[in-house]
Amino acid sequence: MDLSKALPSFLLKKKNIVSLILFTAAFALVFINIYHPFNVSNWFSISKTELLFYSSLVILTGVLVVVISRVIMYHSAKRGKHISIGNYLVWIAVEIVSMSLFYTLYEIFILHDARPFEEAFKVSIQNTALVLLIPYTVTWLYFAWIDNKEKLEAISEGTGEIKEPSGMVLFKDEKGTMRLSLKLDDLLYLQGADNYVTIHYSDQQKHEKFLLRNTLKQLESTLKPLDVVRCHRSYMVNFQKVKLIERTKEGLRIKLNSQPSIEVPVSKTYTETIFQLFGQIN
Repeated sequence: MDLSKALPSFLLKKKNIVSLILFTAAFALVFINIYHPFNVSNWFSISKTELLFYSSLVILTGVLVVVISRVIMYHSAKRGKHISIGNYLVWIAVEIVSMSLFYTLYEIFILHDARPFEEAFKVSIQNTALVLLIPYTVTWLYFAWIDNKEKLEAISEGTGEIKEPSGMVLFKDEKGTMRLSLKLDDLLYLQGADNYVTIHYSDQQKHEKFLLRNTLKQLESTLKPLDVVRCHRSYMVNFQKVKLIERTKEGLRIKLNSQPSIEVPVSKTYTETIFQLFGQIN
């Protein structure tokens, strides 16, 4: 795992932070009354119900450490501070040590625990780690699953909620479902025929094709800002790949900077637009 990598954004969402705190509190409440860490069963000579109430009240005050910690983390991220996975792990370690210190001091000064401080602190760290790391791990996995599920649904539904990485172009079918994503630098040209478009692109210097159920007309508006423009009734070309334009007996032809060389026709309707764009780029 790359510890310098940015912490997943789903761990910094306000609703997820609140869910984490509530789940951790509920888990701690159940855990300490079943497992009886921190010697809670010997605190008071009272009934189990009263022990449940008082011990839970004392232990759950430690959750305030998590609340304060996560509020600081949330506002730090909101102000643009970079929080890496490594930072997050250190953050958790500080939470564990802080809560362990609180529990140890409570046991020694309030409950008059006779154990040496070092021994009590060591046991407290072990128990606190169990109380925190289990819900932390479960919530991380759950939030990651929800985040991936939402992304997959957005892709399948074509909602546009997922932004393609810089330099990438998404191709969606007529229903708005994403079918192909590739680097703009690899895109050569598009060839339309009725309700289908053949996407021509290069993959490791090989000429590849992908058949997409859509029309050039529908793709034109979304691809034009990327300099993928119409040059013919049946063709669109990636102008970043244009090497030269020449006039032949058959009319204007665009030669692409590719291996092997590829030529795309230019119709009279789009001649002026193509020359204007070619002049601007050059």
